[in-house]
Amino acid sequence: MLRKSILFAIACLALASGCARLPPTGVTPLKPATLSELRGYVLSHKADVDQFRLRGPFDVTTHEDHELRLSATERIDADLYLSAPAEKAPLVILLHGHDNSKEDHAYQALHLATWGIHSLAVQLPNNGPWVANGRTLARIVALIHRQPDIIDSRIDVSRIILAGHSFGAAAVAIALAEGAPAAGGILLDPAGIGKDLPRFLRKIKKPVMLLGADKGVSPVRDRDYFYIYIRSGIAEVSIRDATHEDAQFPLEPASQEPGTESSATEELQITFVSALTSAAFSLGHTGNFDYAWTSFGDAIKDGKFFDAMKK
Repeated sequence: MLRKSILFAIACLALASGCARLPPTGVTPLKPATLSELRGYVLSHKADVDQFRLRGPFDVTTHEDHELRLSATERIDADLYLSAPAEKAPLVILLHGHDNSKEDHAYQALHLATWGIHSLAVQLPNNGPWVANGRTLARIVALIHRQPDIIDSRIDVSRIILAGHSFGAAAVAIALAEGAPAAGGILLDPAGIGKDLPRFLRKIKKPVMLLGADKGVSPVRDRDYFYIYIRSGIAEVSIRDATHEDAQFPLEPASQEPGTESSATEELQITFVSALTSAAFSLGHTGNFDYAWTSFGDAIKDGKFFDAMKK
């Protein structure tokens, strides 16, 4: 297993020197000594999604290709991003979509960890079957819930959050429907996987946030199913001009210059990661998405976010 333990400040230097290029978001001016201090400050001030565009205040340790043993014969590879504070903290488990990989969510996972939210980007079969992937994801959550030390003793098992992109978001919904012991789910421009999906969606009883791309720019198959068939506890918002691929965020090579083809939508990727971070912070620290929804208010008013609805 390739293991890297690095302070985030050192990581910035290493990434800039040749490994990968961090997006030019800057770092929050907040200097909390603990996660509790950060939580208290954020929740007691105006809820604003734009503050989460910046990287958070905490150092991050990474472990690439961390192996999870589901059984004697099943191994799952995952990249682990651990936030520095000593307190127990939420964990977000990120799942890629069709023909994609855990590396396609590397920056999202890193960004979340800078805000005090441990992250695990998992690799499952990227051509499906997605119902099976959802059930595997539920088993991963159950394993961590029983044995958090396989990740880290600072994982708060009552605050495990699932997030997925495209068909991976459908797998997240299936995991929730199958009873995964998670606090809820964040769906990154989800795509439908067929006629059986509504049956799973009707069974979901945990809070769900759907962060969608602009359907006028980048329509996705059966995205409407998620809001229609999840009976309650779902909120949805779309990001103006964003494409389906903007809901991912791989780390680019340091040689990649902004404005080239692969980085042309970086601004919208940053918008997605800010919404993801607000949603995860909200669910992880309050048990619901109310804080995140409030934080979207100015973006909805300005038209950056649109088609906002919840039930």
